[in-house]
Amino acid sequence: MPTSRSDSRGNPLVLPALEALAGPTLLVDVHQRVTAATPEAEDRLGPGAIVPGRPLAELLTLTEGPRALEALLSRGREVEATVRVGGKERTMRVRAVGLSQGNRRLGWAVLLGPEEGAREGAEEVFHGMWTRDAGMKRMFRIVEKVAHTESSVLVRGESGTGKELVANALHEISERRKGPFRAINCAALPPNLLESELFGHVRGAFTGAVRDSPGHFRLADGGTLFLDEVAELPLDLQAKLLRVLETRTIIPVGGRQPVPVNVRIVAATHRALRREVEAGRFRADLMYRLRVVPLFLPPLRERRGDILPLARRFLDELEQNGPRRVERFSPGARRLLESHSWAGNVRELRNVMEYAYVIGEGPVLQEADLPPEFSEPCAPPEAPLLATREEEEEAQEAAPAHDPATLRAALARAGGNRTQAAKLLGISRVTLWRRLRDTEAHQGT
Repeated sequence: MPTSRSDSRGNPLVLPALEALAGPTLLVDVHQRVTAATPEAEDRLGPGAIVPGRPLAELLTLTEGPRALEALLSRGREVEATVRVGGKERTMRVRAVGLSQGNRRLGWAVLLGPEEGAREGAEEVFHGMWTRDAGMKRMFRIVEKVAHTESSVLVRGESGTGKELVANALHEISERRKGPFRAINCAALPPNLLESELFGHVRGAFTGAVRDSPGHFRLADGGTLFLDEVAELPLDLQAKLLRVLETRTIIPVGGRQPVPVNVRIVAATHRALRREVEAGRFRADLMYRLRVVPLFLPPLRERRGDILPLARRFLDELEQNGPRRVERFSPGARRLLESHSWAGNVRELRNVMEYAYVIGEGPVLQEADLPPEFSEPCAPPEAPLLATREEEEEAQEAAPAHDPATLRAALARAGGNRTQAAKLLGISRVTLWRRLRDTEAHQGT
């Protein structure tokens, strides 16, 4: 009996197009029997596994037992399933979407998620930070160790990577957790105001100082003070901060008497302090005081495996207070999210998901739901059809690979318009033309 991939009773583009939109999928009738499968679903489940009419319960073993099948089909809940391929068990998450015509139930589309073994590892939530990335987990273990000491910590990381969350974790794990946690961005205030905010001032110290102000150091007494963007401190304030670290006292602006403070400093910056020292913008003695234990937060672009799971978590949060329910990402949206540079890191990802949630409609998050910058190709600019062979080869090399089915599905979505199809795929028009030509040549051999 032929498999569903070669089924000639319907349009041969239907299953590849379905896969391009929803990923590997099984089609199941009202009697819970498999009727067809997309090409990748057949490959995932192994040779001979997809036989039209085979019961779904026989093909997928649901780890929660027989009742999980009802949860999967009737309630649409994501469940875990195992399949045996080549004598080895594979575990994956599966979801079902009901297919109806009017009030008549036709069956279900069962969507196969990524294999558990393909993930980078088990997920971990650590004081508000979520990851599967091994490097992030190693950083968590260092935080746990250093939190039980009084050592100064310098957190290095780009904007949006979670530097303040790390500072909070250091405080919450430490013996100072019963004390206050204060945070100040050293780049957000002019130098004269920043000094007053840090060390406080006395009444009459300057125009507008109508009463004494304690400042962040005294407000954080007995706890932790987080100095974000510490590299932006002017040199005169660096000298005063060094004195505080050495004497554990502060002198308020306009004051004369030192005031003792018991504060642990956690500093953060996106700059390399050693380079700032070499450039004469930062004091070497202060750097050594602050950089006793350096921690490095990797940017999101170096944690590609975390992008889609984090996006899903942000959508789950948005769904709690919003009307839309997003069941999945389209393949095009997945590709754009995973290939984006994420200059704003996790903070940018959260904002992008909020934009997509508000702008889009329906259960599938599409490419068009993403902000405008995602529709701008990040690969080399689109080349004209008269580009040189060298330019064409460079563009093709830089562009992501797509199989013939994905190319055809993009053309179908674009109504045959190659320029629009190339934009959907994130490649240039000439690259699409070359790949279609190569596909046709391959099929003709």
